[in-house]
Amino acid sequence: MSLYVYGITKASHPLRLEGAKGVGAAPTEVRTVRSGDLCAVVSEAPGQLGVSREALAAHQEILETLWADGTVLPLGFGYVAPDEDAVRAVLDERAEPFTQRLDELAGRVEFNVKGVQDEDTVLRAVLTDSEQARALNAATRDGGGTYEDRLALGQLLAEQVQVRQEALAAEVLTALRPLALAEKLSPPSQQYFVSASFLIPDDRAEDFARVGDDVAGRLGDGVELRLRGPLPPYSFA
Repeated sequence: MSLYVYGITKASHPLRLEGAKGVGAAPTEVRTVRSGDLCAVVSEAPGQLGVSREALAAHQEILETLWADGTVLPLGFGYVAPDEDAVRAVLDERAEPFTQRLDELAGRVEFNVKGVQDEDTVLRAVLTDSEQARALNAATRDGGGTYEDRLALGQLLAEQVQVRQEALAAEVLTALRPLALAEKLSPPSQQYFVSASFLIPDDRAEDFARVGDDVAGRLGDGVELRLRGPLPPYSFA
């Protein structure tokens, strides 16, 4: 029987899972597979495992239940093992690094931080601040201007938007990094000017959230900073 695996804990974890149900259209009870000083939290794997809001929520709920009582190494959504023997084999093979990482993550939480900038707002700001951009925009309005004018305007806008996004990201990271033990930073994208995960001591979680709220309030119109946490340390497991 294949098993869906949520995470790994020490066998000493309270493991308060009574009545907890796993992922899938017909969820089964959540239980553990033990080996030595470690255990894996599992349920029977559904016949078809699709990525849905309900399945993701069920996965996260199990991990947050575990995390509320102690340290857990969370697995990403969708990890399925062939059977209990395969789970035990991994626990045996990786016992030392799993135990070490559980010790390292004790008393730690994760925050996810994403920054979004409204495209129309930032373009208006560039046009307000840049005489060159205003001139090119006027020249190319209503299909006017040359191909070179339109190309120059596109390049200038892209460059100025990037400069502004880099400045916003630097402001966010400069404010939050002093409170973090570690970070995982994703490259900037069209969607997010900053996307990062931070590992934070439990006793700094409120301070981190407060600083995040403070810096969000300074970023200006059309900029949103989204903080999610405290969470189990998914990105650092």
